[in-house]
Amino acid sequence: MMSDNQVVVFVTYQGDADSWFDREYYLAKHMPLVQSAWGPYGLESAVAFFPPAVEAGTIVVAELRFRDEAAMEAAYKAPITPEVYCDTPKYTDIAPIRSRAYIF
Repeated sequence: MMSDNQVVVFVTYQGDADSWFDREYYLAKHMPLVQSAWGPYGLESAVAFFPPAVEAGTIVVAELRFRDEAAMEAAYKAPITPEVYCDTPKYTDIAPIRSRAYIF
């Protein structure tokens, strides 16, 4: 059953060299907000990866590791979650793309 396995949510931002993305804000403010908001619900780690050069394609990939599916669902339903999502316009105008994976 997948609910016993760790869940990884990948949040990617696709754009090009002209896309607005405030990397400093994202790392200094948004990622700590994500960790503090969802850590109590089972978020075990949140890290961001940036490609070496900004070209057309992926600007950043965030990897959010949750203890299990129940932890991820609890985090997304938490009262603080709207604050996490409403923070996005402070660092980009690009819509995030979320995908989920399971670690066995």
